[in-house]
Amino acid sequence: MKSSRTHSVHPLPPQMARRRLLQGLSIAGLGLGLEGGLMKSALAATQNPWQQADDIVARLRQPLQFRKKDYLITAYGARTCNLRKVTAWISFEEQALTETPDDNAPDCYAAIRTAIETCHREGGGRVVIPAGNWFCAGPIVLLSNVHVHLQAGAHVYFSHRPEDYARHGEVDCGENGRLTISRWQSNDCLNYSPMVYARNQDNIALTGEDWTAVLHGQGGVAFNDAGDCWWTWKGKLKTINAVGQNSVPNYKAGKPSENAVNPLNAESLTQLAPSLGEAMRQLIQGQGDKWRADANYLPALSEAGVPLEKRVFGKGHFLRPPMIQLIGCRKVLLEGYEVRDTPFWQHHPVACTDVVIRKVHAKSHGPNSDGFDPEACNYVLVEECTFDSGDDCIAIKAGKNRDTQYGPSQNIVIQHCTMQSGHGAVTLGSEMAGGIQHVYARHLLFENIHWKTNPLNTAIRLKTNLNRGGFLRHFYVQDVRIPNGVQTSPSFYTSLPGSPIQSKTVATAAGAVVTFDCDYTPVSDNVRIRPPVVEDIHISGIRVGNVDTGKGQYSCYQAIVILGPVASDYNGPAPVPPVPAVQRVTIRDCDFGTPVASSNPVYLYNVRDLQLTDVRIGGKVLNGQFSG
Repeated sequence: MKSSRTHSVHPLPPQMARRRLLQGLSIAGLGLGLEGGLMKSALAATQNPWQQADDIVARLRQPLQFRKKDYLITAYGARTCNLRKVTAWISFEEQALTETPDDNAPDCYAAIRTAIETCHREGGGRVVIPAGNWFCAGPIVLLSNVHVHLQAGAHVYFSHRPEDYARHGEVDCGENGRLTISRWQSNDCLNYSPMVYARNQDNIALTGEDWTAVLHGQGGVAFNDAGDCWWTWKGKLKTINAVGQNSVPNYKAGKPSENAVNPLNAESLTQLAPSLGEAMRQLIQGQGDKWRADANYLPALSEAGVPLEKRVFGKGHFLRPPMIQLIGCRKVLLEGYEVRDTPFWQHHPVACTDVVIRKVHAKSHGPNSDGFDPEACNYVLVEECTFDSGDDCIAIKAGKNRDTQYGPSQNIVIQHCTMQSGHGAVTLGSEMAGGIQHVYARHLLFENIHWKTNPLNTAIRLKTNLNRGGFLRHFYVQDVRIPNGVQTSPSFYTSLPGSPIQSKTVATAAGAVVTFDCDYTPVSDNVRIRPPVVEDIHISGIRVGNVDTGKGQYSCYQAIVILGPVASDYNGPAPVPPVPAVQRVTIRDCDFGTPVASSNPVYLYNVRDLQLTDVRIGGKVLNGQFSG
């Protein structure tokens, strides 16, 4: 059956094509000059990693400078709105009365856009959103030398209707709308605009006076009579034995979603990549037509080398945009506000340099509501933030499939933060094909206040597999308190046929305090040809408390799960490349509390010489080298 709508190629405007070329050249040139610097950085980190972290913090403590002039959005026609109460989703499984703008609320999109453009054109300054309720039916697009500031009590309600984010983009994609150059789960695409967006801008800030300054994504507010919302587009869940996340808001089998086959997508990759070899086409598409679901179709386009201008989504598709996405920006400050109920990831800087996120309250319990996802970024400081997330609190990314042009994520410090609910508190991956290195996490509180109903799944988490590949090296963790433990029941993963690991036996999805999962959801990836490299990881000073589960005092299901790469997953051409073990991992001076799985508190597979020093599990102290 042929698609009812064709995805015709809409050429990028000449000026955009030129920017892409220039950006590519600048990245290539940068890469040539970084090699020596990275080697020096690696040596410094090995000798004294926490001094390296201090140096990164010192670099990023330099305040941004803006022209001292304010631009109030009310001077450009913005008016506050009245609110009404509706029943909306506030998490995967809960609904509550929620305030949302009236149907006739004045739209302040144009006023905010004009204020920002005027400020930028006149040399920069501060665009001020005063106290009050504001309705915005389109994106806030940041420009160089502009600081957008929300005063105390300023509450921006972004439209909950997807079509409002396919109206203002810079690329006309016909029936799909006017779309934005974006990234979705680390693959480049043309898609709905994020609510806050910037591309190739320098010296930008988004701040709030305090947490009464709110950017509200309204991800759980229905946009049609059927009661569907942004979160409904998540579709069918895959996690086995999830706690507090067993269903998707208003989703029922048969509804359109990112995981359902979309008839608008090409029936074969030969339509978009005619030069692709037949063997590779079959490998990418796999068996059946599941690859035509939007969430699978975009990675398939990347694997096939389909250019950005042919990766058209938007209207008729179901890839939810991130709330705040900044691409190719330099000198970025995000500080002092609250983000709430976002359609997808809450903060997603891509290929940015010198990024600070400080004192932000990231609160969204919907599907894929990661708190902060820096991707292929260099020099990032995350401090004094609180994350209360429906997915990973922090997840460091670095490209997926063949979209690795921006290189690794590196030189990242996470400190003095608090994590509540979420899948992982500090996570690396799963999209990490470009690599992750020199990450420092210290002085953290994983408070896990929702431990009874929606617990933190795991504390320190790595996710990769033979599709995502990449590398993780020089990752350091120090001084982490976890007073209420993590999820005390296991959430298992499903292995591939022929795997040496039986499905539903290893709790990589939830249940361990430290989880390195190098076989993350392998059944979801048709192409598995890139073995990951995981080495030089050093963890110390973790203190995990027990909670009363009703069946005893426990802190977790298991203390440590390290599932290294599984060589049998490889499905590319012979010969099979080396599939290295996880190696050079040290864990010392830690107390993991009392695991439920007391007879098997540590699981290892394809791990070489894990060094445990003064590690207490269930009251017993472990010392020595362990392999599996």
